[in-house]
Amino acid sequence: MAWKGISDAVIRRLPIYLRVLEEVRDKQPSISSQELGAKASVTPALVRKDLAWFGEFGKQGVGYDVGFLQDELRKILHLDEPLHMALVGVGSLGHALARYNRRRFLEDPIFTIKLVALFDVNPKLMGDTIDGVPIYGLEEIARIIRELEIQLAIITVPADAAQAVSNTLVDAGIKAILNFAPVQLEVSDNVHVANVDLSLELQRLAYYVGL
Repeated sequence: MAWKGISDAVIRRLPIYLRVLEEVRDKQPSISSQELGAKASVTPALVRKDLAWFGEFGKQGVGYDVGFLQDELRKILHLDEPLHMALVGVGSLGHALARYNRRRFLEDPIFTIKLVALFDVNPKLMGDTIDGVPIYGLEEIARIIRELEIQLAIITVPADAAQAVSNTLVDAGIKAILNFAPVQLEVSDNVHVANVDLSLELQRLAYYVGL
């Protein structure tokens, strides 16, 4: 189910709430908005406002049932079933992200984002695998995305190749992209892109070293 008109800021906080619930699930049956807010570094009022977009989950004087709210947030985020993902660009960063995802998926039963296909332009990589995930050529993107029902994609290619890769992914039906290339992608309004620029973040952090 999709909810319309909800800001991305709200959606960004839901995985944080989910992480808190996962941390406390084996320790306590319920959690108050005060405790959930404190652990998520937001106010109790914001917790209640965020969750109210999706329904009534808490009971006054009791708080939220941890297991129930965890299950509901997983449904809202479409994490209640395995979600297939692709990665384009099997360089050093892509290789590391692929191994991280596979390890997390195999070791954590509640992590449901599964990397199922890798793509690269290097013909020497064709037919190889990373932790059992096959590497294909870019010309295979449309076919593999359709056959494996892939819904998410990660881009870890050089900046000058990122837009073309994004166009190919979007044309193949991808609606959500995590972009590690240091460039802003131009996509249609129905495609969501999250950008991660490691160099910019490191340069920002360098400022605080001298304080």
